[in-house]
Amino acid sequence: MRIIVMFSTGRRALLRLAPLAALPVVLAGCAAGSSAADDDTVAVLASFYPLQFVAEQVGGDRVTVDSLTPPGAEPHDVELSPAQVSRVDRADLVVYLSGFQAAVDDAVAQTAPEHVVDAADVEDLLTLEQEGTESHADEVDEHGHEEGGALDPHFWLDPSRMPAFVDAVAAELSAVDPEGADDYAANAEALNARFEDLDQRYQDGLATCESRTFVTSHEAFGYLAHRYDLHQVGISGLDPDAEPSPKRLAAVEDIVREEGVTTIFFEQLVSPKVARTLAADLGIDAAVLDPIEGVTGDADYFSIADDNLAALRVALSCS
Repeated sequence: MRIIVMFSTGRRALLRLAPLAALPVVLAGCAAGSSAADDDTVAVLASFYPLQFVAEQVGGDRVTVDSLTPPGAEPHDVELSPAQVSRVDRADLVVYLSGFQAAVDDAVAQTAPEHVVDAADVEDLLTLEQEGTESHADEVDEHGHEEGGALDPHFWLDPSRMPAFVDAVAAELSAVDPEGADDYAANAEALNARFEDLDQRYQDGLATCESRTFVTSHEAFGYLAHRYDLHQVGISGLDPDAEPSPKRLAAVEDIVREEGVTTIFFEQLVSPKVARTLAADLGIDAAVLDPIEGVTGDADYFSIADDNLAALRVALSCS
């Protein structure tokens, strides 16, 4: 059996896919993102790390999981080869977030898999204004839209939102593989307990802080801020590759001085140049705050989330 897990929230049109009739029926090899389980396990192809992690944890020994996004790569800009797209048509289950990766959206629309979990149907996605993010309300994105009104896809950074997604994946896995339903339900329950524990650690760890404002290289942490009564200020908007305008940089500098911000956060998968330069100019620290969009080495969702909590506690002077 085959399951493809994908995550997608419309950035730019990254790839115009050829008609399915033009795609090869037989694929000659496996690139990143291809699924090649040759046993009786359910083959899972994740679009990027958070979905891959949930599929692995819920599926357990009954699934084999690969990812469309190679380890250490930035997932917003993923492109799919015709070989990868053709696998969507043969998948038992596709799990994705519509709008995050344009190429994935196109592939799902063209292939119309029988079993699909769209995280956007499971999660109540918020705009930056709803999150209380200090955003670019007076600026427009490359398409002429005010970015502040765009839906934020990064729901996985609020651990209290993850159980709904976990349960949806478990339910659809059970529909694909009824014999494993009890295993999927038990694995989902155990994983949800871990997310609930993490949520409590964040609530306790961020309850008493001298500051509630943090500055990030791009606005990936709105759900985290919304959940724990923090105030996110992004140098760039939802698109990590967007270059901030001089006006935006000046506005962030003013906020740093007014709020007494001590740290500007940057990410592992995106160039830290702007964040580091701004921090140096202002005489404050620069540190990593990871949006958990990709992992390398032995890290996993929970170890990165705990590192993020520790970094926030230092930056916000939490007792």
